[in-house]
Amino acid sequence: MRLDLTTLNLVLAIEQTRSITKGAAREHLALAAASKRVSDLEARLGVQLFERRARGVEPTEACRALVRHIRSLHASLHALESEVVEFARGIKGHLRIAANSGAIAECLPADLAAFSQAHPQIRISLEDQTSAEVQAAVAEGRADVGIFTPPLLDNRLQHWLYREARLAVLVPQDHELANREAVNFSDLLDFDLIGLHAGASAQELMREQAQARGRTLKARLQVRGFDAIAQLVEAGLGVAVLPEGPAERFSRVFKLRLLRLDESWAAREYRLGVAQQERMPAVLQRFVDALCPQSKTSSEH
Repeated sequence: MRLDLTTLNLVLAIEQTRSITKGAAREHLALAAASKRVSDLEARLGVQLFERRARGVEPTEACRALVRHIRSLHASLHALESEVVEFARGIKGHLRIAANSGAIAECLPADLAAFSQAHPQIRISLEDQTSAEVQAAVAEGRADVGIFTPPLLDNRLQHWLYREARLAVLVPQDHELANREAVNFSDLLDFDLIGLHAGASAQELMREQAQARGRTLKARLQVRGFDAIAQLVEAGLGVAVLPEGPAERFSRVFKLRLLRLDESWAAREYRLGVAQQERMPAVLQRFVDALCPQSKTSSEH
């Protein structure tokens, strides 16, 4: 017996209604046929999916695990249908991009807008992930292209320099460091540091730098989104290290002071990476050439 959508949808209906009779009716199956499908599936999987009760059925843990996969399958099928339908509407390709928060906040939007304007027939989807997650997504085929900050964690990627940038510091306007133009990282370690969630490249870099100094990073507030960081700094809850581009914008919007981070590691790169392959699909090649013109003549592995 092979797993088929009719049987899987039946399992989902029974799990939701807590009744084989109601589940069968919802899927337009005879009760006897539905019962046989469930029994055959249980035999095929070697587990019991439902505990029969006087007033219906109760899903087992195995059933709940199966239902999670069925829902995931439904989502994938919906995405597949939506994407295929788009080809009938003139869409010629789909580019899946994964990028870290810094690239999205600092430089990527303008380049995506320019590429979309030049190639309106290519649909772009973008997901915000940590640099480690970006690399894994590209290497495993869950994204076509990724933008991340080093270090390179997966040798299945080929990658190019996309942009150079710097980290900067934001402090409240009345902070004791606010009258300086620049600070060392050691100057910040006595204060609470507001940063992104664990795993974000800048956050991990600061943790390593603190450990190298024999100190502990006071990362008591971690949030998703640079705008949230800026508002927390303005409220006097700590200081922050973040990409210079968004930091400069926030210093004009909020009551904050922008300071230069006087450290060699404050200079950083955004890398654009794709999975190693003999020949890139045309859509992907166009995107790489648009964002990294030097990729036409060189590649890094």
